[in-house]
Amino acid sequence: MVSSTLLLSSILAATLATATALPPHRRGTGEIQCPIILSGLIPTSLTPSDFDSYATSPFNPDYIRGSEPFSESLKFPNVTSSRFDNDTTKAIEVTINDQSIFQSQNGFRRAGLQIQGDENENGPGTEGVRTLHWSVKQDGQRGLNLTHEYLNVWHETADYSGNQFNFQTGTIIGSSGGDENTFKFINRQNQEVWSTPVDDSAWQNFAITLDFDNNTIQIYYSKDDEPLEAVTEALSNDNSGAGQYQIGLLKKPTGTDDVVNSGYQESGIDEGQIYGGLFLEDSADGCISL
Repeated sequence: MVSSTLLLSSILAATLATATALPPHRRGTGEIQCPIILSGLIPTSLTPSDFDSYATSPFNPDYIRGSEPFSESLKFPNVTSSRFDNDTTKAIEVTINDQSIFQSQNGFRRAGLQIQGDENENGPGTEGVRTLHWSVKQDGQRGLNLTHEYLNVWHETADYSGNQFNFQTGTIIGSSGGDENTFKFINRQNQEVWSTPVDDSAWQNFAITLDFDNNTIQIYYSKDDEPLEAVTEALSNDNSGAGQYQIGLLKKPTGTDDVVNSGYQESGIDEGQIYGGLFLEDSADGCISL
């Protein structure tokens, strides 16, 4: 009897351990309604090493990162799916550490994703009307130090002289009185046009429509699996200059006027931002996946 009890207990323990190790099953119900121009959706079959090759990665394997290959810095978090991920796609986490120095930008700690096919000049991402979708979720084990300024998602001009928009968080350098624990949208004129608190537990879903013909931007937002809703009108914005979409983490230093090359970054950092449902769609004729 004792041996049978022990055997049953062992089987139950193993079953519970296996169940704990399985990823959550809830999947997003969002349907992509418009033609995809650039896809950063992550197939469930991808492994870390796939992100080191042009043949298998959805992203440029060489940009944007430090000396570490993406197979070491990108993670597959054990989280439920974002709104536009389903049984065939999964979330990915961009992480930064002390070695996350891109080229000679010693002031930044930076890692990011550039979707393959997104060209710096004359690319498909900067013509007509385009909507960029992404979802973010926070990693309690790799929290951000919000006394710093972070760029999470932005579109940089082809000559690197500016950004058509920024999606960022933390303490914005040169600003006063703002809440560090918010996600903020900044326009080409460096003005905040919309913000929302960072949610430590929910998926937060964002989209921004860039009308390159009429020079406007419009922002959409929801939580978890709720449909996106417009949170701004179409706002005037200078969308000229071509360039590329940047998705990831760029952590700026403190205590300097030369943020690219110098300043204070604490040592021993291990920070991350979880992303899901990343794609750029064609929003001609007002098409928006909600």
